[in-house]
Amino acid sequence: MRTTSIRTIVIWTAVALIGATGWTLLALSRGEEVSAAWMVAAALGTYAIGYRFYSRFIATRVLRVDKTRATPAERLNNGIDFHPTDRRVLLGHHFAAIAGAGPLVGPVLAAQMGYLPGTIWIIVGVVFAGAVQDMVVLFFSTRRDGKSLGQMAREEIGPFGGAAALLAAFAIMIILLGVLALVIVNALAASPWGTFSIGMTIPIALLMGIYLRFLRPGRITEVSLIGIALLLLALVGGRWVAESSWADTFTLQPKTLVIWLVAYGFIASVLPVWTLLAPRDYLSTFMKIGTIGLLALGVVVTLPTLKMDAVTDFASRGDGPVFAGSLFPFAFITIACGALSGFHALISSGTTPKMVQKETQIRMIGYGSMLMESFVAVMALVAASIIDPGLYFAMNAPAGVIGDTVRSASHAVAQFGYAISPDQLTAAAKAVEEQTLLSRTGGAPTLAVGVSEIFSQVVGGSGMKAFWYHFAIMFEALFILTALDAGTRVGRFMLQDMLGNAWKPFRDISWKPGLLLSSAAVVGLWGYFLWVGVHEPLGGINQLFPIFGISNQLLAAVALAVCTTLLVKSGRVKWAWITGVPLAWDAVVTLTASWQKVFSGDPKVGFFTQRAVYQDAIDAGKVLPPAKSMDDMHTVVTNSTVDGVLSAVLALLIVVVIADATRVCIRHLRTPDATPLREAPYVASRLVAPAGLITTREEKTELLAAAGARTARAGTARTGTGDDQSGGG
Repeated sequence: MRTTSIRTIVIWTAVALIGATGWTLLALSRGEEVSAAWMVAAALGTYAIGYRFYSRFIATRVLRVDKTRATPAERLNNGIDFHPTDRRVLLGHHFAAIAGAGPLVGPVLAAQMGYLPGTIWIIVGVVFAGAVQDMVVLFFSTRRDGKSLGQMAREEIGPFGGAAALLAAFAIMIILLGVLALVIVNALAASPWGTFSIGMTIPIALLMGIYLRFLRPGRITEVSLIGIALLLLALVGGRWVAESSWADTFTLQPKTLVIWLVAYGFIASVLPVWTLLAPRDYLSTFMKIGTIGLLALGVVVTLPTLKMDAVTDFASRGDGPVFAGSLFPFAFITIACGALSGFHALISSGTTPKMVQKETQIRMIGYGSMLMESFVAVMALVAASIIDPGLYFAMNAPAGVIGDTVRSASHAVAQFGYAISPDQLTAAAKAVEEQTLLSRTGGAPTLAVGVSEIFSQVVGGSGMKAFWYHFAIMFEALFILTALDAGTRVGRFMLQDMLGNAWKPFRDISWKPGLLLSSAAVVGLWGYFLWVGVHEPLGGINQLFPIFGISNQLLAAVALAVCTTLLVKSGRVKWAWITGVPLAWDAVVTLTASWQKVFSGDPKVGFFTQRAVYQDAIDAGKVLPPAKSMDDMHTVVTNSTVDGVLSAVLALLIVVVIADATRVCIRHLRTPDATPLREAPYVASRLVAPAGLITTREEKTELLAAAGARTARAGTARTGTGDDQSGGG
């Protein structure tokens, strides 16, 4: 026993030293080359300690998870939305659902301020805020029959604050889905290779779902190998299609992709979870985790240096070409996922609590998945920071800033303080077999270039850059598409919850008419924002991502306010700081950003100032760049107005939620009986399942005992003896 303790101490001391060394070199190095491997070391060391100690403390001491308690998936199993799902498949589904565009786009955009601020926020933020939020929301939703975040707010905070939370959460969800879909459009537009490969993942996932459900139930490893093989075949086939006569068929314009994505979102949200959602997410998770793991290994093998500055001048000046605004608060809302994400709270109170087998799995699924997503964000930041800064700014600045030729882009980048020649820009595009890399905003192409740089050094050399670039594009699109279909389903749950307060049939989330109507409404609403983004003259992602970030972090404030309230009401007031401190930080940062986006006098920052500038130009009969026509000018005015109003209204709603939650907490502390909990009653569980990925010795004993009991019951039923003989069972 003593030997084991000493060994454990040595191992965790080594982990801590590796992480501390990484942090020291990243923070103190100035002017000399720094290897990206130290960023990986700092991240992994911190994650390991956070998961092993902090998450375990929260799960056992604060939440007190109970393996004897039946979850909604077990009690309410209907095979459509409620379905006990193998923890490995559910981990894949949950990770795939939360890890959408945010951890890919946000860190890439935030790299304009340097690699150090983003690294600190991503790693420290996830350990103490993001992963905590995800796990605690998942726990409380599981205890409440898988109810949505908004519905929990309505029941636990009250009708006033709850109504504000319901409305804010649903509106924010729509914005998030619209921007997620826009990133897919930007990545797949005019890319037959990517479009074919991504399209093929749908029938592959359907095949996996049918295989697991009917052909070979429980054969997780078997179906995984089949899925991975077919996925790689789809990737290779994509290159063949791109070079064949079918290329035109799969070369889709943004408008066409909008229609296909809206149709896909509707179908995916109404199908049973086992047909497409769970197997697709599980399939894509293998690719995501595998790619990120190989990318980290590639960084360790090739030891690329970080070419971006630790902190750039744009951090203090706030006039960056990628997005406007200073380090505080805009770096913390631009990296909207990877550190803290309100969108995750919708998944943690949406599909996942309806599928989790045991409460003891909540730590692995909630906290563990968020650490995985955070590492994706770190690797995205690495990929953006190891490429030439001149290429980075040429790819991420909108066409209205750098022009549409390599010569104009080279000149514009020089004005930013970086250098890249027209020939270098042309060669970079040619190396990945793209017509141009200019203004490939959205983060996905930049990450793909970084991935191709690292992978080509390990396998294949420069001749393989194009393959690895398109491999990364497919990898990213899979990330985002899985978040889109899960998010649409969650949006449907939220809308049904709201409508159910007025008309009871909608409370049954599996009621077919309500299911179809609410799904159509959700995809129609986020389809509007997608259409707006595609036609935005100022650059869709550059214009919409700030409101995406603000909305996402405001939603996190709602989730943390609900969690803090529930901790207080459930007798855990001494632990309320666990979610209360992240809530205070998130509220200060995000409400500051909202204030600036609404009231700033800088037209690059303030939506209403931007609107006034373009409206004055319209009145004077002028067309301001990057608009090319008077129609573009009117589009800018309309979109700026909508964005400004949304920013103001959402901020007000969140203030109402936080204020009402504070009132409820104070009231409970004074008179506990006046604020009862709405927790589902305890029902003993009959399922036996491991808590983590690796089954412990004790869990193996329990599983064997459960299998023996099932065999005994089956034998009793066949022989007609025992209790079954009397007609029971």
